[in-house]
Amino acid sequence: MLEEIIVPILLAFFGLTLLSLWGWWRSLGRIRRGNQHRQKKALRGEQHAERVLRRHGYRVLERQVTGRWSMRIDGKEVSVHSRADLIVQKGRHTYIAEVKTGSEAPDPSKPATRRQLLEYLHVFPVRGVLLVDMVAKRVHEVHFGFDRSS
Repeated sequence: MLEEIIVPILLAFFGLTLLSLWGWWRSLGRIRRGNQHRQKKALRGEQHAERVLRRHGYRVLERQVTGRWSMRIDGKEVSVHSRADLIVQKGRHTYIAEVKTGSEAPDPSKPATRRQLLEYLHVFPVRGVLLVDMVAKRVHEVHFGFDRSS
């Protein structure tokens, strides 16, 4: 009698476990595909941005450059880094160029974008920051009241 109850319970448990694992595997694939799609879109945007920047007189010096620095948190030194899309030059001046392909992100007054640009000014030895809006195909030179580009 006990075996008649245990076997269906174990089969149901095994079936639900397999179903859960299958759902988890599918969701991982969906996340991975979404990330790959965003990465491809960003790469295409950066490639097109280089043409837009050249039309505006800028020359690309470096791509996907990483800047490293340290900060102290509760007295403990922590190493951090920041990755910028492009370092470009126009005349004697160098700039970080941040490429944005979405409809909201190209607005430098949006908090996330503004913080990113401010961080670049702190990390990289450049004269200023550029925001390349790939929706409008425009290059915005962004100045802050205290930055070295003023």
